[in-house]
Amino acid sequence: MEHIDPSLIDWSRTQFALTALYHWIFVPLTLGLTFIVAIMESIYVKTGNPWWKKTTKFWMGLLAINFAIGLATGIIMEFEFGTNWSNYSWIVGDIFGAPLAIEGLMAFFMESTFFAIMFFGWDKVSKKTHLLSTWLVAIGSNLSALWILIANGWMQHPVGMTFNPDTARNEMTDFWAIVFNPNAYTKFLHTISSGYVLASLFVIAISSWYLLKKRDIQFAKRSIIVASSFGLIVSLFTLTTGDDSARQVALNQPMKLAAMEGLYDGKSNAEIVTFGILNPSKTLKDTQEPFLFKVAIPGGLSLLSYHNFDAYVPGIKQIVYGDKEHKIMSTKEKIAQGKLAVKALTDYKKAKKAGDKKSAKKAKDVFETHSQYLGYGYLKSPEDIVPNVPITFYAFHTMVGFGTWFILLFILILYTSMTNELHNKRWLLLAGIWSLPMGYIAQEAGWITAEVGRQPWAIQDMLPVGMATSSISSGSVMFTFWMFALLFTGLLIAEVKIMTTQIKIGPKEESHV
Repeated sequence: MEHIDPSLIDWSRTQFALTALYHWIFVPLTLGLTFIVAIMESIYVKTGNPWWKKTTKFWMGLLAINFAIGLATGIIMEFEFGTNWSNYSWIVGDIFGAPLAIEGLMAFFMESTFFAIMFFGWDKVSKKTHLLSTWLVAIGSNLSALWILIANGWMQHPVGMTFNPDTARNEMTDFWAIVFNPNAYTKFLHTISSGYVLASLFVIAISSWYLLKKRDIQFAKRSIIVASSFGLIVSLFTLTTGDDSARQVALNQPMKLAAMEGLYDGKSNAEIVTFGILNPSKTLKDTQEPFLFKVAIPGGLSLLSYHNFDAYVPGIKQIVYGDKEHKIMSTKEKIAQGKLAVKALTDYKKAKKAGDKKSAKKAKDVFETHSQYLGYGYLKSPEDIVPNVPITFYAFHTMVGFGTWFILLFILILYTSMTNELHNKRWLLLAGIWSLPMGYIAQEAGWITAEVGRQPWAIQDMLPVGMATSSISSGSVMFTFWMFALLFTGLLIAEVKIMTTQIKIGPKEESHV
């Protein structure tokens, strides 16, 4: 890796993080709001009540604004795989590209086509046709997420492929193993359900504002009942999918799990930290306590990870330096085997080019013996596999903490709505408004946990981020970073301004209580 400019790696990572974080401001709202709109329109078609039509059209208008602006960031993010991560695209293009191609052909075209009917087809097609279009937009947007998260899940837990030393590429051997990768479907279910939670918070926050302003009362009450009901169901589902996701992390990414919990020393009956403040001076090799303060549940992490209170959970030190008692190979050994694989691959290419079949076969045999650890051969030291522990820990606990609050919020709002007391609970309406930014923070924290927690890997245990970059100057990436930062910020400001204008206008016709 000596020939790679470290600043190029840093700027490429920073630019992709910027794009991903901005993109994820828009996506989860689309995923959830499409279903809320579909539910509202279904009530309209079933009852024929014009109030529900006005309610549906209002939220559909906000959905359209979010959908249009979110589209731009997604397109740019896909282009970055070719511009900034061309080595990655070359090495795994056969695998990573397939789900993305299917997403475009099967899901994106579907949601785009029916989106036009949904948004512009009022009074131009029958009620049932329009309703079908709305549901197909919801299904299509979530199918897009499915294929994208299958690709991301493969990066977290690569399966269904083999490395071809002749082409120096990973090639797909089992498409269905990739599709049904446990990491992929748990990530998909957890991600989309969290998007549904955000959309519920979005509807609740805006409706709470109307109730505080004492305007559009019937519209706001109807919207809140739908959103809080939907939100409570999906938040409980998010809790269960989070448990499944954590188990997959424990099985396939133990270092990420250790960083999420600030666990430096492995143990049986490992506790789970519900709240804690990390020791900022803690290093991997010292004996200081990892926490300045913590509140923990004994055995909670063992139960979460392996559904067994007494299960052993390896810590950061065991994963880096090894643990013979628990049969954990040290990273130093993996690096040594990885370097043998790198050398054997180089020798194989040279021998093959020279026409030396005997030496080529010998080198290939050595490579195949150690190929499992090929990615480790590009690391400089065992400590390189440790992600940023504070960022991973605080992001994870922020996500979990806010997620717990959202469940309580949905229960309180749904109960007070059903008892017709919500409009008198000013503190609860304010809580509903301020929970929306919490929802966005929780969304971003979830992705930070997932992506920072698996560093330094672009593909877990296979390809370090430093080997995935393009051969371009860091200056060009720096320039486009600032260009995208301005563009995305401008798009976000535009969305907020357009949405707030529409919210202030409200439903086209005044509600009558």
